[in-house]
Amino acid sequence: MLQDGLKIVPGMTMPDLFPSSRLALLVSRIPAGSSANRQAMQHFIDTIMEQHQEKRAASAGAGAGAGDEDEDLLDVLLKLQKEMDFQPPLTTANIKTVMLDLFGAGSETSATTLQWLMAELMRNPRVMHKAQAEVRRELAGHDKVTEASLSNLPYLRLVIKETLRLHPPAPLLLPRKCGSQCQILGFDIPEGAMVIVNAWEIGRDPAHWHKPDEFMPERFQHSEARDFKGADFEFIPFGAGRRICPGMAFGLAHVELALAALLYHFDWELPGAMAVEDLDMTRIFGVTTQRRSDLLLLALPRVPLPTEKTPA
Repeated sequence: MLQDGLKIVPGMTMPDLFPSSRLALLVSRIPAGSSANRQAMQHFIDTIMEQHQEKRAASAGAGAGAGDEDEDLLDVLLKLQKEMDFQPPLTTANIKTVMLDLFGAGSETSATTLQWLMAELMRNPRVMHKAQAEVRRELAGHDKVTEASLSNLPYLRLVIKETLRLHPPAPLLLPRKCGSQCQILGFDIPEGAMVIVNAWEIGRDPAHWHKPDEFMPERFQHSEARDFKGADFEFIPFGAGRRICPGMAFGLAHVELALAALLYHFDWELPGAMAVEDLDMTRIFGVTTQRRSDLLLLALPRVPLPTEKTPA
């Protein structure tokens, strides 16, 4: 449902392009399937909320504190809704929106970034070998990759930075609204106008990046040591300013953990007789920069996965 929704959302409507035109508003149409998709997702979330509410009711019957150790974010939000007198109130619609944000802005963007990471590593064996060697050297003797074991993997972070430069998960960021009339590069921007920032193009601008279309993680280690925290406007995969992505640290932790595990536990090969040059790197237009074709790779176990010990 999330994938279907992302395919429906991206197109700009006539009112977006001509906000002052009543004709544009009249001739605009809601994208086909958007209503059905929204209803299906709402029904899905309603089911999840009902399950949590039933669990909370059962825990309440078992006595104070029962089931608290199994609480997740939705349980906390439902508890706050019932126990706290917020103004304005925390509505069920608010909670549903938070859940949709977690699925859409949280899970999907991290998964898309991870696909581009693995695709670029397959196209650049030198970088793959260097990143994998670092992970296996630093995690030697560990049964599994944990967040605590990621503290000394500088090259892995360079690889992630370079991937975010070439493939920002939200290529046009999120729409901004011009707060006051201004002029940029000779263009008059009226107050209230929608402003779209093309982070994808900015990250490939030859005026600021040497060989911008090449995948070179080392560029962040030397002369082009920029960061994505909003201070370097040539590199803004998470945006900048007060509206910078609030989930930046959360998303990066997920990507680092997943990528380190993939490189630690497996060697990777292209299927069949596929050459590196045959790997399809075509993007599709959308809210997020997804690959046109699925990334299919062969995973060869190298470091044993952790298994439960059987009692003697």
